[in-house]
Amino acid sequence: MNSKSLVMIIIFAVVVLVGQSTLYIVKETERAVLLKFGEVAEADVAPGLHFKIPVMNKVRKFDSRILTLDARPQAYLTLEKKRLIVDSFVKWRVADVQKYYTATSGNEFTAAQLLSDRVDTGLRNQFGERTVTEVVSGEREQLMSELTKNLSEIAIQSLGVEVVDVRVKRIDLPQEVSESVYDRMRTEREREAREIRSRGKELAEGIRADADRQKTVIQAEAYRESEQIRGEGDAIAANNYAGAYTKNPEFYSFHRSLQAYRESFGRSGDVLVLKPDSDFFKYMGQPKAE
Repeated sequence: MNSKSLVMIIIFAVVVLVGQSTLYIVKETERAVLLKFGEVAEADVAPGLHFKIPVMNKVRKFDSRILTLDARPQAYLTLEKKRLIVDSFVKWRVADVQKYYTATSGNEFTAAQLLSDRVDTGLRNQFGERTVTEVVSGEREQLMSELTKNLSEIAIQSLGVEVVDVRVKRIDLPQEVSESVYDRMRTEREREAREIRSRGKELAEGIRADADRQKTVIQAEAYRESEQIRGEGDAIAANNYAGAYTKNPEFYSFHRSLQAYRESFGRSGDVLVLKPDSDFFKYMGQPKAE
C-alpha cells in the first residue's frame, strides 16, 4: 500500500466520522429534541436528515407511536365503601416533546411511572363517586370517558404526554365482598324461584280445574246425546215392532212364545210348574192325559 492510498483511507475515515458526528436522521415514528450544551435548542425536530455541531449539540429521540401502560391491579373504594380490585391499562403518546423531555429527561420508564400515579389518583376519585353497580355496568363507559379526558389534560400540562384511552380490563371483588354478594344474589334468585314456582302452581291448578270442568261438561253432553240417541232408537224399534205386529199379529205372538220357550228351557236343571191348560203351551199342543 503506497502513501497515496493510505492518505485516501484516512481522509475517508475522517469524512465518515465527521458525517456520523454532524448528520442524524429522525424517523416518521420518532420525535426528537436538539440539545445545545444540555439545553433544548430545538424543541420538535421534524422527520428527515439534519445537521448538528459535534460536541456542542446532542440529539434525543423518543418513540412517537401510541404506547401502552399496563398498570398493576389496585384496590379502590366505591361510594358505599365497597373495596374493588381494579386492573387497568392506559394508551398514551408523546405530545409536547420539550415538556416531555423536561419532565422525564426523556426516560420512558420515568414517564410511565409518573403517568401511573396520575391514573391511580384519577381512578380512585372516579370510583369514589360511584356505586359498585355503576362502575361495573351502569356508568362504566362514562367513567372511562371522563377519566381519559381529565387525565389527558393533566398529563399534557405536567408531562407533555397525551392520554389516548384508559380502560378497565377487570374488576374483582375481595373474597369477603364476593361471598356477601354471592349470598345476596343467591337469596334473590331463590326468592324469584319461589315466586315463579308459586305462580306456576296457581296456573297449574287453574288449568287442572278448567280441564276437570271441561271433562264434566263433555261427559254430561255425551251422556245427554247418548240418551237422546238411545231414546230415538227405542222409539224407532218400538215403531217397527208395532208396525210388524199390526201386519201379522199371530206370527208376532208365535215369535214371542218361541223366545219365551228358549229363555225358560235354555238352562238344565230348571223346573217350571204350570197348569196344563196355561196359555204358555198354546203353540206346543195340549199335553196327553195318562
